[in-house]
Amino acid sequence: MAQLSNRLNRLAPSATLAMSQKSSEMKAQGVDVINMSVGEPDFNTPDHIKAAAKKAVDENWSRYSPVPGYADLREAIVAKLKTENQLDYTVNEILVSNGAKQSVCNTVMALINPGDEVIIPAPYWVSYPQMVKLAGGEPVIVNAGFEQDFKMTPEQLEAAITPKTRMLILCSPSNPTGSVYTKDELAGLAEVIKRHDDLFVLADEIYEHINYVGKHESIAQFPGMKERSIIVNGVSKAYAMTGWRIGYIAAPEWIVKGCNKLQGQYTSGPCSVSQRAALEAYAASQECVEEMRQAFERRRDLIVELAKDIPGLEVNHPKGAFYLFPKCSSFFGKSDGEHTINNSTDFAMYLLEVGHVATVGGDAFGDPDCFRMSYATSDDNIREAMKRIKTVLGRLK
Repeated sequence: MAQLSNRLNRLAPSATLAMSQKSSEMKAQGVDVINMSVGEPDFNTPDHIKAAAKKAVDENWSRYSPVPGYADLREAIVAKLKTENQLDYTVNEILVSNGAKQSVCNTVMALINPGDEVIIPAPYWVSYPQMVKLAGGEPVIVNAGFEQDFKMTPEQLEAAITPKTRMLILCSPSNPTGSVYTKDELAGLAEVIKRHDDLFVLADEIYEHINYVGKHESIAQFPGMKERSIIVNGVSKAYAMTGWRIGYIAAPEWIVKGCNKLQGQYTSGPCSVSQRAALEAYAASQECVEEMRQAFERRRDLIVELAKDIPGLEVNHPKGAFYLFPKCSSFFGKSDGEHTINNSTDFAMYLLEVGHVATVGGDAFGDPDCFRMSYATSDDNIREAMKRIKTVLGRLK
């Protein structure tokens, strides 16, 4: 009997996309759902970036682009890394891909062999373990829960390393928690990594510009770490360009060459017009980035205040990204007479079906005690969503 490959059968579908799809289906049926499940800025792409794309269309940037991306875009990324991060890269150490998601997957596929172990702190972005499985690797999950602000310690990292460990995947600012590693915390992790030969860190920095602590810190900045680091970033979150699909890696040239070889076989270069838009995003004024960051910070303050006012939720104070990841385990075992909450997936489904607010259960992110809300939506939506959540949770006994 015909069947899908074992490789595919090992993978779980994306829980975030599944919840977003379910909320869209309910909306199509006329239900007034507030969608807080998807990690996407609600702003439009800034006008000067759209204008650059229109110009590119008129100037016929419509041919295949080079596999690693246009040279001038890679030069702009080199300049950004130098100016904003004080990191020195060359154009040959940059590879532009079809979104940061492909950048992560390229890196995992290029470096991980079957049986290799990849350390992933939990909570994690849903796709990390799945990509490791796709490469035949073994995800090693390290629990960094609510009590430690969802951040892994150097001691935890050291304890998880074995002779098979090849990579650590680190996301700061974090999806799904909004936690941000400080410079000192990253330095501690870097010291552990440097003690182990052939151990690399994939530093997912896609939320770099959405942080509320001042300067972004990269683990690649420490002596001896640039050779061990693969920085992943892109334009989607900072410039509200999720659909344009432009991400990149900055990494040692031999790794970039490997990812280039892979990308050349299964997607080739990213969209030509999107690259011209991304070039404008990096080369022009960054005022739009700061305006959006300030709006996200205001919303962070609003949602934290409202969430803390809901009995039974435990709430931390995220320092970046646009997610809140409250602890909801106090509701497990409770019921409103019709619905019983056994776990965070039930909890999220209850909020959707009864409260008409789409969130994502923490099971998908490796933390079954919590759930994720994206506050990349209007202040009015946040207020109404939290009002609905407070009301329906109040019915659980």
